[in-house]
Amino acid sequence: MKAPLDSPTMAGFVARLDEINALADHHAGFVWRLQSPAGDAAYLRPYDDDRILFNLSVWESVEALRTYVYQTAHTEVLRQRRAWFDHFAGAYVALWWIPAGHIPSVDEAKQRLAHLEAHGPSQFAFGFKSVVPPDESYLVEFDWSIFEPCPAGAG
Repeated sequence: MKAPLDSPTMAGFVARLDEINALADHHAGFVWRLQSPAGDAAYLRPYDDDRILFNLSVWESVEALRTYVYQTAHTEVLRQRRAWFDHFAGAYVALWWIPAGHIPSVDEAKQRLAHLEAHGPSQFAFGFKSVVPPDESYLVEFDWSIFEPCPAGAG
């Protein structure tokens, strides 16, 4: 972020949070998103740098997520992102397949994003431009216990 969330610089972004989160919540293919008691994840800070925002959600398919991100009012926010966010040179979006019923944790998301940054796209993590098709045997054999569980649960 270019400034703290309560600053005038970020006011336009903050003003759209409830709208954009509600849009996701009701979009076809949406399953779950990480939320704070306030109803969003914008105020969570899982990294040491307070300027890094964190978002974590589960979707039925990459196509459903892509439609939400690039073909709804969310796109308006993306177009304005340079007003609120500095350019980030590293990986900032990681996608991965999960078994039905699994709720990813912040720890899991951080590990997968770091892995994508270090190793590129794979079954472990990939991006919109490098979607790796799901491998059911990989999902079944994967040791999900390597991640700290999500304290937010399935709520």
